Order: sequence, then structure tokens, then C-alpha cells
Amino acid sequence: MTSLTNDAGRPPAGLEPETAALRALVAAVERAQREELVDDFVALFRADALWTTSGGVRLYGRRAIAEFTAKALPGWSSDGSSATYEVEHVTFVRPDVAAVKVRQRYFAPDGTPDGEGTPLYVAAKEDGRWLLTACQNTAVGTES
Repeated sequence: MTSLTNDAGRPPAGLEPETAALRALVAAVERAQREELVDDFVALFRADALWTTSGGVRLYGRRAIAEFTAKALPGWSSDGSSATYEVEHVTFVRPDVAAVKVRQRYFAPDGTPDGEGTPLYVAAKEDGRWLLTACQNTAVGTES
């Protein structure tokens, strides 16, 4: 797992706690999806957040994200499928705004790899809490 925010591959001085908090945010996304916790997932977004799903569905605002998630999340892992999320790269636009590149790996019920995604989360810190602000989840295609 890498966190690249400066030429030395470490968070800029003083931003180590923020990088840890962003990792915790991504872990919360993973947990909410794994446990199919719609409200917990939606609470990770700003009210005016933008999200484009891996299927290309464009969602504007927490209400639209909630409606989509309430339909898509429950039951997605009922067959034993799972996904993991790994922070690969963090770029601080400002100390309170960060772009977080994530490696998302899907697994079939038997544990074999079953696809990959490459989300980009832009997060903003508000009232001491990092929230998802603009997110794009892109499926990783297979080379032919």
C-alpha cells in the first residue's frame, strides 16, 4: 500500500494524520459496501456530492446517491461476492481537499479475482471530518 503525496513517497510534513484519516474514509466505504449499510455509505458524502458509478450512472447530490444505493447495494454480496479497497495515491490539492486514488478488487464467492475498479475520490474536510465530494468509479477493462 502506497501513499504518494510528495517526491519522497510520504505525506507532506504535517499531513500524515490527514492521510490516515483519508485511509479511514476509504475503509469506511469498503465496510459500508461489504456490510450493505446504505445509510452508513450515504453519510460519507457531502450533501452536494457528485458520483459517477462504474456503470456510468451520474448522480448529483446525496439524495440521488441514497436512492441509487438503496436499490443497488442490498443483496449485492448475498452470493458471497466481495470487494477490497486499497488507497494507492493521495494528492492534497489543499490541506482540506484531497484526491484519493483507490484500487478496488472484486472477488467471486470462491475467493477468485472477479474484476477490478479504479475509483477516484475527491474528499473535502468539513467540520473536522473528511467527506466524499466528487467520485468517479471506473471499471478496469481487460486487454484483448
